[in-house]
Order: sequence, then C-alpha cells, then structure tokens
Amino acid sequence: MPAPQNAPRNAISLTLDGTPDFPSVVLQALYRITRRSTPELRRAIRAAEPIFTAALFGNDHIDVVPRLEKTVDYLDGLNIPFTLHEWVDGTRDEITVPLMREIIEAADGSFA
Repeated sequence: MPAPQNAPRNAISLTLDGTPDFPSVVLQALYRITRRSTPELRRAIRAAEPIFTAALFGNDHIDVVPRLEKTVDYLDGLNIPFTLHEWVDGTRDEITVPLMREIIEAADGSFA
C-alpha cells in the first residue's frame, strides 16, 4: 500500500484492528493522548486508517513519539488490538511493539 499523500516519509503509524465502537471515556482518553478530536478518531477508526502517526527524524519527533508510546500502552492496557506500521520512503511494513521501541531509540537525537 502506498503512503497517503500527507504521510511523512519516515514514520510509525498505529491503526486499530477492526472498527470498534468505543464509549466516550475511551475516545476522550485517546483524544488527550493523541490530540486528535473525537470526530477525527471516529472517522479514522471507521475507515481503518491510522489513529495516530508519529513522524520520525523531524522537528516534531520529541513531541509525537511519547504520544505514540502512550497510545500503545493505553491500548495494550485495555487489550484493544492494533497494528503498527513503519513507513520508510513511501513504503510500509508491519512491525511489532518491541521493534517500534528499537526504531524510536535509534531515532532519538536524529532530528532534521
């Protein structure tokens, strides 16, 4: 699958598995973590699109990576299944949470 037009060249995205209909409390928590509005989250979930994308190696890295990690931890804590993808130069590969953490560690300090 090609990267969406607005996707960063190097990023990690998180997409929920399926199209769960979350209660407001879960959406509110996701809003606080991801800073995406409830309507944006609902649209992304229904469309099976990423609910959060963290650009790596850019100026926003220091802000978005902790939110990605918090989103992963929150969903893991609720046993909500999700898929992570690493986007590199327009292509994507599914990755595991441990590999996500390795990639993040490697990216720390490598800002544009």
